Amino acid sequence: MDMQGKRGLVMGVANERSIAWGIAKALADAGAELAFTYQGEAFGKRVAPLAESVGSTTLLDVDVTDDASLDAAFAELETGGKLDFVIHAIAFSDKTELTGRFVDTSRANFKHSLDISCYSLVEVARRARPLMTEGGTILTLTFDGSQRVMPFYNVMGVAKAALESAVRYLAADLGPEGIRVNAVSPGPMKTLAGAAIGGARKTFRHTEANAPMRANATLEAIGGTALYLCSDAGACTTGEVIHVDGGFHVMGMPNPDNL
Repeated sequence: MDMQGKRGLVMGVANERSIAWGIAKALADAGAELAFTYQGEAFGKRVAPLAESVGSTTLLDVDVTDDASLDAAFAELETGGKLDFVIHAIAFSDKTELTGRFVDTSRANFKHSLDISCYSLVEVARRARPLMTEGGTILTLTFDGSQRVMPFYNVMGVAKAALESAVRYLAADLGPEGIRVNAVSPGPMKTLAGAAIGGARKTFRHTEANAPMRANATLEAIGGTALYLCSDAGACTTGEVIHVDGGFHVMGMPNPDNL
């Protein structure tokens, strides 16, 4: 799956353990040229050496809740020519509401979580579309808490359900222009974002013990799946949610040894 001559944007790298970084590394190793976004100086300092390690010189400070910030970023990207793919690995919720019960979700955090975790994909797709002059791929990240209740995932489960629906609607809108829109759904990961969810360690151990593969996803496996979806090999795949979770999403109960 050769990505030579392909140019893309990766949004959401926080550090070297980020899912977005696993995807970026796979795409760069296949020959893609990458640009990165970050939000704020602290994250910029973390992303800069990672970007440099894959030969990227384009780092953009972007706040996805600010239209002017998004407009400026995509205007700068336009100066570099066409865009072939966008990796949208952005989500947020108040950490204090990722414990306890969903019924206690505040109105303010509900709106903020849906805005950043779901609506930002729509804003990004709208701006990426004119740059995808030869078609392309928009890829986002979800989690099975969108379909089934997961401990403490709370409002993020609702946000991811909305995100998956947005993937389908965007796929239908943009398909005639040769633009594919998909989501990858990894199992629990030991990432900065995953650590914010209450009981994260227990969830990680439980899925590892009960997935058919008896393993959680790796950054390499997720990166390989993203590479397939962004490459010409994924030319006829759109509107999909691809699970990379060791098969955990197919299980109705824990395996017999853990009942």
